[in-house]
Amino acid sequence: MFSIKSKFLLAVVLISGYAHSQEVVNKPYYNYQTKEYQSKKSVFVNSLLKKMTLDEKLGQLNLPGAGDITTGQAQSSDIAKKIQEGKVGGLFNIKGVEKIREVQKIAVEKSRLKIPLLFGMDVIHGYETNFPIPLGLASSFDTQLVQQSARVAANEASASGINWTFSPMVDISRDPRWGRVAEGAGEDPYLGSEMAKAMVFGYQGKDLSLNNTIMACVKHFALYGAPEAGRDYNTVDMSHVRMYNEYFPPYKAAVDAGVGSVMASFNEVDGIPATGNKWLMTDVLRNQWKFKGFVVTDYTGINEMIDHGMGDLQQVSALAMNAGVDMDMVGEGFLTTLKKSVQEGKVNIKQIDLAVKRILEAKYDLGLFDDPYKYCDANRAKNEVYSQANRDIARNIAAQSMVLMKNTNEILPLKSQKNIAVIGPLADNAENMPGTWSVAAKHKEAISLLAGLKKTFGNSVNFTYAKGSNIDYDATFEQNAAMFGKNTYRDSRSKEEMLKEAVEVANKSDVILLAIGETAEMSGESSSRTNISVPQAQKDLLKELKKTGKPIVLVLFAGRAMEINEESELADAILNVWFPGSEAGLAISDVLFGKVNPSAKLPMTFPRSVGQVPIFYNHKNTGRPLSQASTEKCQFDKFRSNYLDECNTPLYPFGYGLSYTQFAYNNLNVSSKNLKGNQTLKVSVELKNSGKFDGAEIVQLYIRDMVGSNTRPVKELKGFQKVYLKAGETKTVTFNVTPEDLKFYDNNLKYDWESGEFEIFVGGDSQKTVSQKITWNK
Repeated sequence: MFSIKSKFLLAVVLISGYAHSQEVVNKPYYNYQTKEYQSKKSVFVNSLLKKMTLDEKLGQLNLPGAGDITTGQAQSSDIAKKIQEGKVGGLFNIKGVEKIREVQKIAVEKSRLKIPLLFGMDVIHGYETNFPIPLGLASSFDTQLVQQSARVAANEASASGINWTFSPMVDISRDPRWGRVAEGAGEDPYLGSEMAKAMVFGYQGKDLSLNNTIMACVKHFALYGAPEAGRDYNTVDMSHVRMYNEYFPPYKAAVDAGVGSVMASFNEVDGIPATGNKWLMTDVLRNQWKFKGFVVTDYTGINEMIDHGMGDLQQVSALAMNAGVDMDMVGEGFLTTLKKSVQEGKVNIKQIDLAVKRILEAKYDLGLFDDPYKYCDANRAKNEVYSQANRDIARNIAAQSMVLMKNTNEILPLKSQKNIAVIGPLADNAENMPGTWSVAAKHKEAISLLAGLKKTFGNSVNFTYAKGSNIDYDATFEQNAAMFGKNTYRDSRSKEEMLKEAVEVANKSDVILLAIGETAEMSGESSSRTNISVPQAQKDLLKELKKTGKPIVLVLFAGRAMEINEESELADAILNVWFPGSEAGLAISDVLFGKVNPSAKLPMTFPRSVGQVPIFYNHKNTGRPLSQASTEKCQFDKFRSNYLDECNTPLYPFGYGLSYTQFAYNNLNVSSKNLKGNQTLKVSVELKNSGKFDGAEIVQLYIRDMVGSNTRPVKELKGFQKVYLKAGETKTVTFNVTPEDLKFYDNNLKYDWESGEFEIFVGGDSQKTVSQKITWNK
């Protein structure tokens, strides 16, 4: 303990800047009122806070949408007037150094306190250089590549004036009817957590004050991926045990990784909308997880609580503030009602001060008080955005995200074919290649499949094209799936005329590349589907082409797990490319012709039928599980948990994905079959590349807790490694398992592991594994 004298002397040394210890660096000021050391940031923010009027404080909590202000108009806009009056804390979806500099100048030169603005944007899977949709990125099972994609996105966005992204979206979802599965990492909490951390590290780097890093925002907190009926924005209701074990982990992983902000979700949690849920925003996020950043609503999230039935705008704004929400996106309920709520004693000014402090601290961490124009370097924007180097990275990552789902008679990779038919409504459509939520992408400059093939091979291969069909027979449906400038170029010709042309092209070819599936906006926000199959017009095209007898390679574009039973039967090969991004056509070409051997795996189960949904690998057993034999035979057993008209098993399981080579798993070994306490279990398996091509395999480790105080899943992913092997090569792959991997939340939400028997599985997907049982006691 310091004496009064020593405290005084230390404070003097700290303030004068001559001390050099780690404690001095981190605690430079001693506050005699609070009797504690304060950081330079805390002193600065508290000092600024004391100068602010209540109106200026509420202004910091206001996040309006800027649209995309035209340069020269910012001065005269209504937004400019509010900024000058201190009524705006940040803007979103304004793009470009010149525009942002102009708006920032109003804040720091014309407002009373000269507080800089935050500038946010939906940088979801790339900025102008666009990467695969997040579901595709997760398919890579490669955290380094995912982090690299976020690093490139942050570099480009920050070069364009952006300092805050509304990403990553980490909502777990087991229901592919929900369109926003495209923006997440799929169904698994472990994979989702690893992807969440990779994205946060990529965006934020090691130092947020650098001008090429941006603040991340994990969303949507919480449970947004489990809406009833798979319908966006719909009610969510689940037990706390399921929340903590299955849906919370990726959010917590992002918080543990140091994410700067959190976005509230639209849905309710325990009967209270997340935006106004104090248990969620304060008890869980801040008290349990120790989150130190700020919480922002989703677009008009506060106002929407009125329709939830939580009161008028003043009531719901107070509810959100008292719950622990700090910033109001677009709705302006904080700006227009909280002053009255303070006067009426419905909101404590201390809560508002706390929210303002969090916003100011974020701006401080970003270095905006030191240099509000630090993200406005025009030279960076010219040289670092949409560069060839970035596009090369996007091409590589896209190729690593594509899942080979079928490859009959090793038709892929394509070899000596000289005449190739490229057919389908998505074969030559650049605008749809970036996928959903690609707001900054250069859609018209994206490379379609046909363009990528021609660019790669020139005249050495004869590529002939036919559209073959429209996306759908229903023009209204197709129009709804062509929003945000992602044209489908609907053809006015008859079905018969289009099919005839396609068949003629196919008959002259050695092989057919058929590009079908979803358009970019058939998934994403407010793009829920009850029918998750390929539209009938495209199915009819596939059936007609099958009659030609030519081999068919189906290039599937998808923003979700789809029901593709018919396609799986008719096509000779299926390459699921998701939506690959800016360099789509080049990356697809790389995989089709073997320049890249596919290694990606499915992060989400593909059902046989929409009636199986929700379907996921880490389910629990019932008291009447179907026997393994009946499951494998797709045999109905009365009074067991199964369907009269469908198998229990999926069409393609979680973790599934083929390669152009084959991998064999042999000699699964565990370091001990009886462990105690905090020992480490070493699990090893021999992996052999038994095929003809060099390639990579994503080796997956699963664990089953055989007996628990709570029922436990049939298996849970606990590790994965991407292993490269030359043809004929064998490697020993080793995983280290600790008691931390065995922990779960019980009925009392106690997080711990329990003694007992465990089964260890290792394999190339969640179904095809080798296993051993062990006993592990405390």
